[in-house]
Amino acid sequence: MNSTTNITKDPMGHAIREYYRMGKAAKLRVFSSQFYEDEIPVATLFRSFEEMPPQEQEAIRRCSGRVLDVGAGSGCHSLEIMKKGLEVVAIDISEPSVEVMKERGIDARIINFFDKTFDEKFDTILMAMNGIGIVGKIEHLPEFFMRVKQLLTTDGQVLLDSSDIRYIFENEDGSLDIDLAAGYYGELDYRMQYRGIKGETFDWLYIDFETLSMYAEQCGLMCEKCIDGEHYDYLARLTVKR
Repeated sequence: MNSTTNITKDPMGHAIREYYRMGKAAKLRVFSSQFYEDEIPVATLFRSFEEMPPQEQEAIRRCSGRVLDVGAGSGCHSLEIMKKGLEVVAIDISEPSVEVMKERGIDARIINFFDKTFDEKFDTILMAMNGIGIVGKIEHLPEFFMRVKQLLTTDGQVLLDSSDIRYIFENEDGSLDIDLAAGYYGELDYRMQYRGIKGETFDWLYIDFETLSMYAEQCGLMCEKCIDGEHYDYLARLTVKR
């Protein structure tokens, strides 16, 4: 939960800026101690509404009032929300990403979601592309829900998508190869690299809907599933109990 990303260790930010300026980019490589090396196609970070998965499209449709786009990246979701005539504030801890968003006409700011000096109010908080991943670990969920309550208006909402990644640990017979002593199976670690720019390792959380609902209930929020995605993913809506 760093306040900002060190620009010399911000591979995604540099990839976003290069793609925006040059129209192309090299590989954005992703490493994890739990999985093999992967890659994020940088072009997908600039996708249009038509190119977004169903849960992201539905989230944009449901946005209302003043919107906070958390971890906004290139600003693709903010741009679509702006087309609806809504006011959007996009935040990210990446300086190059915020620079690109500003050039795209977005009210973008270098802000950490958990920074309590940022105390504006919003009708919708959007956390697309598994935005709840910034929580890092299950144990930080109460802090996340408390922060949500601070930022939402009386009848505000949080729209977030995530995935139940237990399928990764499923054996051919349907049993799960999960080490329960190792903590929640959706707690992963990642590190990114773009060209010679190597990022620092960070925690990232994928959470199944039932677990999300349980923790939300304990912290005074209601959680409803809006839609299921195409591959163990879903869109959820959080509201504060009154």
